[in-house]
Amino acid sequence: MNLEFLEALDDLEREKHMSKDMLISAIESALVSAYKKNYGTSQNVRVDIDRETGDINVFVRRDIVEDVEDPFCQVSLEEAQEIDPDYEIGDVIEYMVTPRDFGRIAAQIAKQVVIQRIRETERGMIYDDYITRQTEVVTGIVQRISNGTVFVNMGRAEGILSTNEQIPGERYRVGERLKVYVMDVKRTSKGPQVFLSRTHPGLVRRLFELEVPEIQEGIVEIKGAAREAGSRSKIAVCTYDENVDPVGSCVGPRGQRVQAVVDELNGEKIDIINWSEDPGKMISAALSPANVEMVLIKESQEEKSALVVVPDYQLSLAIGKEGQNVRLAARLCGWKIDIKSHSKWEEMEKAAAAELEAEKEAAETEEPAEAAEKKTVTASAVKRMKKAELVEFAAENGIELDPKATNADMAEAIISALEL
Repeated sequence: MNLEFLEALDDLEREKHMSKDMLISAIESALVSAYKKNYGTSQNVRVDIDRETGDINVFVRRDIVEDVEDPFCQVSLEEAQEIDPDYEIGDVIEYMVTPRDFGRIAAQIAKQVVIQRIRETERGMIYDDYITRQTEVVTGIVQRISNGTVFVNMGRAEGILSTNEQIPGERYRVGERLKVYVMDVKRTSKGPQVFLSRTHPGLVRRLFELEVPEIQEGIVEIKGAAREAGSRSKIAVCTYDENVDPVGSCVGPRGQRVQAVVDELNGEKIDIINWSEDPGKMISAALSPANVEMVLIKESQEEKSALVVVPDYQLSLAIGKEGQNVRLAARLCGWKIDIKSHSKWEEMEKAAAAELEAEKEAAETEEPAEAAEKKTVTASAVKRMKKAELVEFAAENGIELDPKATNADMAEAIISALEL
């Protein structure tokens, strides 16, 4: 170790932003381990590197005790006071034991430590760089393909595009330039791993941000996105400037802006709609290109659902191939959507009206039926009843009688009340 090495550490501190003191401390720790390994000792050793000259000294540290139990780590008070009479029990005494050939070992260890720390620092810088770029779109070059996994060279780091994050049907070639979405960044023993995606809805968002200046400037905002990669995407946009058409801004002159995004996604269809706080308007727009006649909102604590009525000839368009259109609309809006054709809705309305009418008729006929039940007894039968029977019968039918009245008077009162 010499002045040239210290100067090299100064250069590293400037270029790699690595602390010189941190490097020297790391080298000292590594030299302690190297000394114990090479010289077969379990002594308490300390290595000191002079920050001015670069000289290395190795010291054995021993505790001053009254009774020595471990001669490698302890020394008696008498022996210590032979060196310095001021030593007392509990003090620590150090002996310089630097071997003659330790400079060669130190140089090798220092080189290894510095290289290792440079790698760790660079890995840390790469991690810090890409963790801030998470959820962004970066451009890389396909470096290699292994078992379906695509490894993308992004300059300082290599990104991983797994098979699950690749657009179905897309084929990649080594050397091909690719726009990818940074999905996640993780630290590993081999350095930071950057996980990429071509299927994430965020990719569509970021591509529009790159193509549409109004989005970059904050005039237009993408409020939501739903995607089935390789097939179709829907995005909802809004603006805070009444003089700006958010959909038109995203489409661009002669459709150039949206076409650039479509080309990057290899022909994936993209629907752009106006975002609305009104659930009915939002759901109607989300189901485009289908026309919607009516939206019935049903919101509860458990779920948010909507019944949508469309013309008969628009039903298949509203649902989409294998339910794709309504599925994407539901994801975009965050509502459960049930679609009915106009004729089916009319049938449901007629059935509901008929049921309501039946309930009404049942309610109207219920009271006459009760009255008819009350009239099942005849006047002659009442006249033949005994007094106790008359009192009981009157109570059952809600008729008040004079308890002092005769049988005949009670019978006449009942007959009169029931209009027999």
